[in-house]
Amino acid sequence: MKQNIYDDPNFFNNYSQMPRSVDGLKAAGEWDELRSILPDLQDKRVLDLGCGFGWHCRYAREQLARSVVGIDLSENMLARAKQITEDPAIEYRQLAIEDIDFPEGEFDVVLSSLALHYVEQLDDVIQKVHHCLVPGGTFVLSVEHPVFTALAAQDWHYDSEGQRMHWPVDNYQDEGLRQANFLENDVLKYHRTVATYMNTLIETGFTITKISEPKPSAKMLDEIPEMRDETRRPIFLIIAAVKN
Repeated sequence: MKQNIYDDPNFFNNYSQMPRSVDGLKAAGEWDELRSILPDLQDKRVLDLGCGFGWHCRYAREQLARSVVGIDLSENMLARAKQITEDPAIEYRQLAIEDIDFPEGEFDVVLSSLALHYVEQLDDVIQKVHHCLVPGGTFVLSVEHPVFTALAAQDWHYDSEGQRMHWPVDNYQDEGLRQANFLENDVLKYHRTVATYMNTLIETGFTITKISEPKPSAKMLDEIPEMRDETRRPIFLIIAAVKN
């Protein structure tokens, strides 16, 4: 199932007001860690799967990437990306992640940030990523952490006074579809275990080089006190892998 909820006017309006939509990568709690895991991008051909507003595409060019292709299914997201991008070396294409079909060895680096938990057939996408990377090429992905996606409610357990007690985890081994509520809209996500993400990469022909469950930076915790609860359970999973 290919979702395009970002072209729903109400959802897109709410998404556009999120801090990471307004302030970009500096407002993304996982960015410091993700940036440290990315390989050297100088003179690299980069593919961004689910590029959204193009923040990572523009960062890659700031790091002197030779060229960047950003794909996204949402017309709204790409229109905003093009509006705030002035760089002929960045190309945006309207395309579902599931439908990528690039030539073998087309890219040196493939990045996907918080998009693959919307994809039903993860193994197919990873096969296509493996195909379009050069030998030794790098794939870096981030997804919502399986501890976060296990229950569709994706919410804390509260006491009688409304205080956050703990983050409930249940049905962890029951992989598959979850209908979550995000920005006042029903959104379909796919829950997978950490093992499934890792083993799918390994079985496709990747060597995993780094695993991270990032928390907000100290600076972000100081500036945004409500982010402190993000240290109580993992919300993101980042994996870096190299094509054998």
